[in-house]
Amino acid sequence: MGFTSKTELFSPNLLQARKLEAQLDEQMNAYRKLVSTNISTKADAAESDLESWIERLIKQLHQVNSQMQAWVSSGGSDMVSHTLTRHQEILQDITQEFYRLRSSLRAKKEHASLLDDFKEFDRTRLDLEEGAESEQHILLKEHASISRNTGHMDNVISQAQATLGALVFQRSTFGGINSKLSNVSSRLPTVNNILSAIKRKKSMDTLILSLVASVCIFLILIYWLTK
Repeated sequence: MGFTSKTELFSPNLLQARKLEAQLDEQMNAYRKLVSTNISTKADAAESDLESWIERLIKQLHQVNSQMQAWVSSGGSDMVSHTLTRHQEILQDITQEFYRLRSSLRAKKEHASLLDDFKEFDRTRLDLEEGAESEQHILLKEHASISRNTGHMDNVISQAQATLGALVFQRSTFGGINSKLSNVSSRLPTVNNILSAIKRKKSMDTLILSLVASVCIFLILIYWLTK
């Protein structure tokens, strides 16, 4: 009668253990899929809920096994003891696998986080390098612009020198003509009036030519400075 009473007390816990093991098997399958496919660096609500649920089931199964262990220790049969041992082994296997999977998931997240940090660092480095290259490119463009402007200035100076040389040559030419005309005018008074008019016209032409050359040089300088 005592054995029958103990077996009757053992049976509900045995059924409860099997029920919890079935739930754990279902939840562990879902957790295995989550661990094998999860690539996120942050834990989401579904993951946390699943882990919490598995931990509760493991705790409940442990309590049921402890109750069965107490009844077996008080004088159960070998068959009951063997059944309890089997359920304890199942609990141990599930617990070990759960903690192993959870550790693997944490490691994957940490690895993914490190990769994200490395990618962010690499992007930052590339941005810095591109910024440095852009600055170097700007400096090269400025150097090329300065070289071009220097070339334009050299051309302007060369044109100014050529213009000055032409004016000096014209002045020397006009000076020779002027001396000859002075000699003629001293001999021919009528011609002197004509030569005086020509001299005034020559002076006006020289003045106009000088003004035109000055204006051209001034406009070239303004164009170069404002370019």
